[in-house]
Amino acid sequence: MADDERGLDDSSDAEMDLDDIEQQPTARRWVKEEIQEMYTHRYEAPRDRLPRPSQSYLHHVLITLKNGHADYFRQELRVTPYTFDKLVAAIENDPVFENSSEAAHQAPVEEQLAVLLYRFGHDGNAASVQGVCNWAGIGKGTVLLYTKRVLTALLRPEFTQDAVRMPNEDEKEEAKKWVERHSCKAWRNGWCFVDRTLIPLYTRPYWYGESYFDRKCRYSLNIQIVNLPNLRIIDFGYGHTGSTHNATAWEGTRIATNHEDLLEEGEWIWADSAYPLQSWVISPYKKPDCFDKNNTIFNECVSNLRIRL
Repeated sequence: MADDERGLDDSSDAEMDLDDIEQQPTARRWVKEEIQEMYTHRYEAPRDRLPRPSQSYLHHVLITLKNGHADYFRQELRVTPYTFDKLVAAIENDPVFENSSEAAHQAPVEEQLAVLLYRFGHDGNAASVQGVCNWAGIGKGTVLLYTKRVLTALLRPEFTQDAVRMPNEDEKEEAKKWVERHSCKAWRNGWCFVDRTLIPLYTRPYWYGESYFDRKCRYSLNIQIVNLPNLRIIDFGYGHTGSTHNATAWEGTRIATNHEDLLEEGEWIWADSAYPLQSWVISPYKKPDCFDKNNTIFNECVSNLRIRL
């Protein structure tokens, strides 16, 4: 009797296993179909469409302000029309702007670059994704897509190496003449400047967030900039948090590590008091030496030069 019951149980278990095997493909098929159905729709929940004006302010900037009001154009995009056109010409042939689809075409490179410049040239609510949407008359996803494309083109090694380079002899001589006109002949060999700029972050980073907290009570990145008197950047250093001291972040720049090759004998860089004083780095006097009358005059003259930063 027990053997009969065991036989019935074994038979029942076998039937249940068979049912599971038959049902598994159906369940997988159902899940797959549901996922495919989800991907066919961009939004899972009903939404209200935000009405947009028939013509965005972006087109007004690129058509009207760019051609007749350069000062207002610069207020919007932080560059002159000439610089804007040069940037467009430099990146418009980048592969990231190519589209193999015949059904959909990318927006002109001018519009994509303008969106990025407006976004990076503003702060606070104006720099939010929604603020850029309102200004350009496009969707949030489009703002992020334009930003990604343009940054991809601008961060190509070949573009960076061409845009950020050491000056040639004529450019260096022009920088020396500027320094001589604004100070004295003895200072003409100090033809470039270094300083820090803090790039504020949207929020506190999750990992090691306290190291990003800078002296201005913001979370930021420390970017070192070396430039000529005409404000052309010739070197930069990045990768340091906002709390990093300038003396430490400065060591990561090319000109700091290779100054013997990049600077000639008797040439130097103007810096502020946060940078270490060396034969090729000249900075103002610190306390208490700065209270000396002659040193005060020296500091004022250095500040008059560094105001270009």
